Amino acid sequence: QVQLVESGGGLVQAGDSLRLSCAASGRIFSTYIMGWFRQAPGKEREFVARMRWSGGSPLYADSVKGRFTISRDNANTVYLQMNNLKPEDTAVYYCAANLRPTGSYEYWGQGTQVTVSS
Repeated sequence: QVQLVESGGGLVQAGDSLRLSCAASGRIFSTYIMGWFRQAPGKEREFVARMRWSGGSPLYADSVKGRFTISRDNANTVYLQMNNLKPEDTAVYYCAANLRPTGSYEYWGQGTQVTVSS
């Protein structure tokens, strides 16, 4: 089992920055990939960014490339630094963990709301 708790969401204006945090606990050392996803009202959940728990090159959705950065610290927290936010970034953001290199993510956090006003 892996437990994930997101925080850091809020209401900001276009062009502002936010940093989301995802505190991981449980079988974290078995985690292979950590990812961030988001779901806007009336839309399907979409991929935002992911990284291997052990490090290496991250992967980003084209819509956030160059603006968002995923990272991890040594205290088992994964971050999503979001710069130059746009109204279309408004969504509930979720972090997720996969214990395997492929396949569906097995563990999800409860989500944190990000609202960007124009």
